[in-house]
Amino acid sequence: MIKLISWNLLRLTGASLDDVVRLIQREQPDVLLMQEATEQMDGLVARVGGQYLRSPMPGRPHGLAVWSALPLLRRPRVLKLPSGAIFERVSQIIELGDFAVANVHLSHGQVLNRRQLRSIAKILPFRAALVGDYNLIGPALLPDFRDVGPREPTHMAGDMVPVRLDRCLVRGLACSEARALLKGTSDHRPIVVKLKLAADLHATAADSGVWRLARSVP
Repeated sequence: MIKLISWNLLRLTGASLDDVVRLIQREQPDVLLMQEATEQMDGLVARVGGQYLRSPMPGRPHGLAVWSALPLLRRPRVLKLPSGAIFERVSQIIELGDFAVANVHLSHGQVLNRRQLRSIAKILPFRAALVGDYNLIGPALLPDFRDVGPREPTHMAGDMVPVRLDRCLVRGLACSEARALLKGTSDHRPIVVKLKLAADLHATAADSGVWRLARSVP
């Protein structure tokens, strides 16, 4: 069982390093995924230990970051996503022993963000989770993946319309708990999921071979 939290920090005006430290100390996650993380988050390890990697979006002062209380056997992979007309985006792929997690902050275009999801899913192992800010309205339409994240709104669009942008989709995994925390200093609520392996006969040795091959693709 792994307790995972995902939080869009709202770059320069949202959650501070102190806010993130307090979240870790209060909730005790095994893994924390962050979106819109700036360089001030680089001080996390000095405050709470663990392992950390920040991956800026190309040409932007913020990006994705992962903090883990668990030992990471490999450096998280940074995957470039299909880009839109304005910004390029990346995803972090984190190996957590028996499964992988993709940290995502997808584009706003409702066709493009679904295409980005499919491009990430292609390189993931059978047992995997895609977690983060989807910027998505409606179903993800990602074959073989189930939406197990909290169902309540996590963001107020235009400070008026409640939307569920922060999600967790899984394949080959089970979720025993899913909830959204209070919003705090960001414009997004953190989401919490507890994930474990699901008993699924399709997770065979052949799937592991596909994962090894995917990891070798530059």
